[in-house]
Amino acid sequence: MAVPSDRSLNDLTLELVDMLASSDADVRDGIAFPLLATWISTGEYDGLLRGFGNGVVTGLRAGLGNQGDLTVLRRSYTALVLSEIICRDNEMQLLPAATVMGWGDQATSWLVREKDLRGWIPDVGWAHALANGADLVGALARSPHFDMLELTVLLDVIADRLLIPTDHVLRHGEDDRLAYAAMAVLHRGVVSPNVVEPWLARLGAGTQRPRTRGSSVGEWPTPAAYNTSRFLRALYVQLALGVKGRAGVAGDDELFGAQPPHRADLLLAAIEQIRGETPWLFAATTSGRRTVTTGR
Repeated sequence: MAVPSDRSLNDLTLELVDMLASSDADVRDGIAFPLLATWISTGEYDGLLRGFGNGVVTGLRAGLGNQGDLTVLRRSYTALVLSEIICRDNEMQLLPAATVMGWGDQATSWLVREKDLRGWIPDVGWAHALANGADLVGALARSPHFDMLELTVLLDVIADRLLIPTDHVLRHGEDDRLAYAAMAVLHRGVVSPNVVEPWLARLGAGTQRPRTRGSSVGEWPTPAAYNTSRFLRALYVQLALGVKGRAGVAGDDELFGAQPPHRADLLLAAIEQIRGETPWLFAATTSGRRTVTTGR
């Protein structure tokens, strides 16, 4: 849908951004986000992209720290819109690096602080803050402004998010979406296995029952340990089977056109962590591969 000629783009944008927080899924998912995403992709905001993004990103802080209410909708759908803005810049190179990195700082700060991890809310529809946050991380991972240091930070943010204690068990595909974001980082080919393998080991450590001296640790796995286990298995499957780019995302055919560098080593590192979670179940590795430790 083109921008209506009888309304200013500014007025329409303000109205649509407000609608991102609507409790009506038809308004939020059926009107507001699709229209904003379409106008971003067709270049309606190209000359305004920096100011538009600066305005949108503030939605990540709306009600941050709350859980169980509907403020999560604004934060989650802000992440989706910001993903579209960053994807547009990835294609057209419209923004200075400092702007995108600043949004990245705000996005990652929000993601690790988000407390409302509900996927589906009855009578409201999808909230999916963690899944939409994963998509935002994936958009940042594709940015030419992000190099080895920034991409390493994105991996650390994924690990931080998974390892934070929570009562919420992820069950709406968040593990796949987070793993796909990590795959975008790995496909960039600039983060070495010497960085990725300790990152995997840190995640693996979070899936293993703590050692105690005679006292019980309580129910195990905890939700965070379970979520992390699901992520490691999702990442292994994506490494093993390969993933494809998102339809319509510029550059994805090239980015995902081949397997990530060092794929064999990364598969072995992932297997090592999955095996370590339940060593009684899996046969020992015969690769003679050195065990990776976190160094923490």
